[in-house]
Amino acid sequence: MARHQPTDKRLLWLLAVAALVSIVWLLFTLWLIAATLTPPDRATVWALVGPSLLLVSLTWGAGMGAIAWGLKRWFGHWVTPSVQLAEEAQVLLRTDVVRELRPKGNVETKELAKLFNQLVAQREELRHQMQDKVRAAARDIEQEKSRLAALMSELTQSVVVCNLDGRILLYNNRARTQFRALSQSPRLADGAELIGLGRSIYTVFDRKLVAHALESVQQRLQRGVAQPTAQFVTSTRAGQLLRVQMTPVRSVAEPDAAPVLGAALEPATQAPPLQLAGFVLMLDNITREFEAEAVRERLVLGLTEGSRAALANMRAAIEMLDYPDLEPALRERFLAVVRDEVQALSERVQRSSSQAAEVFQSRWPLEDMLGTDLLSAAGRRIEETLGLALNQSEADPNLWLRIESFSILQALLFLSARLRDEFAIRHVSLRLRPSGQGVDKAELDLIWSGATLSTETVMSWEIDPMRIGSEASALTVREVVDRHGGAFWLERDRASNQAWFRFLLPAATAQEQLDNATFVHHPSRPEYYDFDLFRVSPRSQALDEVPLADLSFTVFDTETTGLNPAEGDEIIQIGAVRVLNGKLLRQEVFDQLVDPKREIPPESIPIHGITPEMVQGQPGILEVLPALHAFAADTVLVAHNAAFDMRFLQLKERQTGLAFEQPVLDTLLLSAVVHPGQDSHRLEAIAERFNVTVIGRHTALGDAMVTAEVFVRLLPLLAEKGIHTLGQARGAAQRTYFARIQY
Repeated sequence: MARHQPTDKRLLWLLAVAALVSIVWLLFTLWLIAATLTPPDRATVWALVGPSLLLVSLTWGAGMGAIAWGLKRWFGHWVTPSVQLAEEAQVLLRTDVVRELRPKGNVETKELAKLFNQLVAQREELRHQMQDKVRAAARDIEQEKSRLAALMSELTQSVVVCNLDGRILLYNNRARTQFRALSQSPRLADGAELIGLGRSIYTVFDRKLVAHALESVQQRLQRGVAQPTAQFVTSTRAGQLLRVQMTPVRSVAEPDAAPVLGAALEPATQAPPLQLAGFVLMLDNITREFEAEAVRERLVLGLTEGSRAALANMRAAIEMLDYPDLEPALRERFLAVVRDEVQALSERVQRSSSQAAEVFQSRWPLEDMLGTDLLSAAGRRIEETLGLALNQSEADPNLWLRIESFSILQALLFLSARLRDEFAIRHVSLRLRPSGQGVDKAELDLIWSGATLSTETVMSWEIDPMRIGSEASALTVREVVDRHGGAFWLERDRASNQAWFRFLLPAATAQEQLDNATFVHHPSRPEYYDFDLFRVSPRSQALDEVPLADLSFTVFDTETTGLNPAEGDEIIQIGAVRVLNGKLLRQEVFDQLVDPKREIPPESIPIHGITPEMVQGQPGILEVLPALHAFAADTVLVAHNAAFDMRFLQLKERQTGLAFEQPVLDTLLLSAVVHPGQDSHRLEAIAERFNVTVIGRHTALGDAMVTAEVFVRLLPLLAEKGIHTLGQARGAAQRTYFARIQY
């Protein structure tokens, strides 16, 4: 859609004033001439001039046209460059953007731009000096913060920290994985609709349950308990059973609010009732533990109840056998009862033993491990411990296993040692690949050349306790495999004279394989915390009155088959990212390809790069939009040229039964509010002004990331113009020229 820069209103006013002055001057001149003439002379002059009034009007119009052209040229050379220079300088003043201003316009404006650039250079030099001093002073704090972040990210227990409103302000990677398992649409939303900075913990837990636990903690604090905790067990909407332990986050008194001497002697009951800044939740999913405990109880109950009847029958039969005059046929009948009951009891014990073994197997701790890491560790141990040469290791780099790595390494070492000691094998190799027996299985092979093993040898090695040198283990290879729910066998390839032991092991899904690194560069450690959320803001006021700084935003973008949603064009990709407290949360993203259920025009593929093969098998829009709706819940939507994207969403409201009713902000309109004198408000042009690197353009998540970067930089500029609340931002955007564009 072609757009032109609106004419400066000051130029229009200047032209109107010039036209009015010229008309007044012309009328005044005619009045003066008429005042000096007699009536007959005025009639004569009017008779001569009257037929030429059209020519006079045309001459006046031509003169005004020349004046308009001259004024426009003058504006373009003197006024407009100054306005644009002021807007660009405002960007440098109110944001952290660093770039040189481009000199343009008249000589004086160019010189002014050069002076601005020199001032910016001086400011940056001073800023760097100050940053060095601040960095040196805050190094200890940053180290503590890094230790906390490292500790939180590596904890094996799920930890979530909330403020008193239940808003999440910190969580670790384990919690993120845990909430993904609780999600009802993990393939689409990836659990992000449940956990995220600023989201409410009450989407997972009942508010009354948390409030009761919090009240219990507060009461213990008031009684003087040093480390008060509360614990509860609850079930989630997804049917999972969670054990939750709550501990308080205490508020820190301001230095000027320190108690006076003697205040420490007051009873604990005199402490103020609200001593908390928030609370910590430590979560354990006990669903499997609870189910295993139920199975064990059923086993014990079944074994005792079933055995009681069998023992009673055998006791009665044995008592009857004590009679000396018992008939032979009847004696044989009672002996058969004893034999049958003993056989049934033996089968019951064997069956219970097998079921108990399965329960114990389910309790064996399995962890996710990257396959290449396992092969690297195994190869190193084989070479260092046994002195064998490792020919090669073949592994799918994206294959993850769910294993107990130590026992698997022990089994590989044990088998390699037996090959070396009994068959003089000096070279082995390892191979790991997905199994053809299912997507949740992987094949781990220990390969050698030459010696052939019999089936009896393999079976004996499989059941022998594993011994490696002086180290012995009570486990066998078969027990290790059984505890992993896998299988073990020998295979041969006569053509290549190779044989191998094959372990069939459980595969796991890849851990945190986020594709947004393709679109943006971000720090290696994800930001799972925002301590600014401890500042609880009232939510009772109308949303339009809420300051922009207190709102959560979901910045989104779509890629489509075309530009006409009303004529059948469909969404083929949706990307979104969250902004909270003026910070871009790069790890909390939504990125999903969509099957449009129609052909993708070939001419659009070079623009967005999405081919029909890429969307084949992807979920449809009716499945994706509910996940996006959950991801964007309780936030303000932000997009660039939002009217276009919102039109696609609105046309699906009737089919999905979901409406995106939250407020919407448009970075195109906000840019026009902040910089009305700029020639272009395209996303690339705004990004260039703000020095935002554009990576992954025309991918939904890439554009959403760029839009979010731009939006974060627009916020302080809006505040400079007196636009602080959501309502003020929406009102200012609607008054811009670009808000008139309809789709």
